[in-house]
Amino acid sequence: MKDKGRKILELVVQTDPERTRSFESAAGMVKMIPFEGVIAGGIMTGIVEPFGVDTQITNQNGVRHMSARYMLSGCDEYGDPCHIYVENNAWFSDGEHPKPFRTVPTFITDSKRLAPYLERNAFIGEGLRQEDGLHICFYEMAGDSDDH
Repeated sequence: MKDKGRKILELVVQTDPERTRSFESAAGMVKMIPFEGVIAGGIMTGIVEPFGVDTQITNQNGVRHMSARYMLSGCDEYGDPCHIYVENNAWFSDGEHPKPFRTVPTFITDSKRLAPYLERNAFIGEGLRQEDGLHICFYEMAGDSDDH
């Protein structure tokens, strides 16, 4: 994975253990973790809507795919109301739990100013659990600057 460059967004999310659901079968394990949070900095201010979910599927070979899907609501850095849909994926094997873990995010937004920048798939994510919640940071990949 490419090196991280400039930080564009930081989110702080809290999970809801009481609403987390999981089950195991011969094909593997599925865990769905609901969450919500706030945007702690970057190109947008606002919230992580309370219907986000991180789906973790571990197959019978021990490969875990994490796919978090959620929506940010608030104002872009220009003060205009907007939303950003995030699909954030990661893959791990052999029981690894890297700290921080790296992800591959995809963004869709209704912000006319941010769309050309965000929708070009030139970003990496990083997650790290801290005392106040899980911090998810998104970075523009080094060398892919769009002088946003």
